[in-house]
Amino acid sequence: MTDAEIRRVRATPLGQGGALSPEAVRRAADTARRDSREAQRERRLTPGTVAALEAAGFARHFVPRRWGGEEGTFGEVFRAAVTVGEGCASAAWCAVLWAAHGRFASLLPEEGQKEIWGEGPDVRIAAALMPRSGSASRVPGGWLLHGEWDLASGVDGAHWILLVAPEVTEPDRPARLFAVPRSLVTVHDTWNATGLRATGSNTVVLDATVVPETRSIRLAKLLAGDDTGVPRCHAAPAHLAGGLMFCAPAVGAARRALAVWTRWAKADTPGDVRPLDRPSVQERLARSAAEIDAAELMLRTAAQRADTEPITPGAVAVNRRDAAVAVEWLATAVDRLFRTGGAHLRDVDGELHRHWTDVLTVASHGALRLEPAAEAFARSLDTVGGSDDA
Repeated sequence: MTDAEIRRVRATPLGQGGALSPEAVRRAADTARRDSREAQRERRLTPGTVAALEAAGFARHFVPRRWGGEEGTFGEVFRAAVTVGEGCASAAWCAVLWAAHGRFASLLPEEGQKEIWGEGPDVRIAAALMPRSGSASRVPGGWLLHGEWDLASGVDGAHWILLVAPEVTEPDRPARLFAVPRSLVTVHDTWNATGLRATGSNTVVLDATVVPETRSIRLAKLLAGDDTGVPRCHAAPAHLAGGLMFCAPAVGAARRALAVWTRWAKADTPGDVRPLDRPSVQERLARSAAEIDAAELMLRTAAQRADTEPITPGAVAVNRRDAAVAVEWLATAVDRLFRTGGAHLRDVDGELHRHWTDVLTVASHGALRLEPAAEAFARSLDTVGGSDDA
């Protein structure tokens, strides 16, 4: 995409629906699909895709309205990320994380929020929540922060980054989150994965830097959510909607994988029956299509639960459970399609191969592991009312 095209995308109105309007999201999906080969090669999103995602309104989706944001719903961002995921799961992954990290930053003190969004809501925020090394020490005016963090998805296209480090001056070393301008970190080109290859989930290093108190919050408070009269999207605990948002790119990639595979199955084969007329292929198609549909329906229900139903431990546990199970269904369905398709469908540079590796990579994310989700769900049954409160 040329510089002129990027400027045109940024200048395009979001549409009558506001941020994440279907038209703007579809444009972002089309741009991401067109640029996917270059993005795979460079292992990061193209500037054109980044601009299209910004124009669609992902970064501003959860930003407080007082800063020009949308205070949007989880259902809206889920549906939008699914659409983008049909074009490129890496683009959808970065988009949904830029949205989610705006939600996290909304819990910072007012002055810190102003630093981030004082000039507008379309601020892309990356995050690295698992430090490889580093610490935070209280000093006059704030915190002295330094360290190295892995897996900062979308950091190349970010304006700010959220970093987590232990408070070494406290006996229990609680984790604290800090908002730091992207320009202050050094990015090391370490991301070379087979799936979600274009997310640019690189390592970042921050030399000793004083971060003011106004750009910091205890991680436990962020994970628990804020129920002190804030908008619904900011009150939700991290686990209530985190899993379903992680799954959205995989839903889109799975839908597109099914479409690519079905096109192959319907194609005429000279001197032979077409694959779609074989009973074994029909069975695999039916199973995979049903699993993909079921996963999406379950995740849409989870999004509605996160948006509208009472926030209870049972609701959080059910949503964690459903996200973990749904992504297993998606991985099973796409893996079946990949193993069944013709030899050319499995070309390493082919579209089905990209969607297959992307879905399996999403399914391997630690936040979507079934074991801890199952434990949380089982334990929720011992609370007052159990899962009936969900």
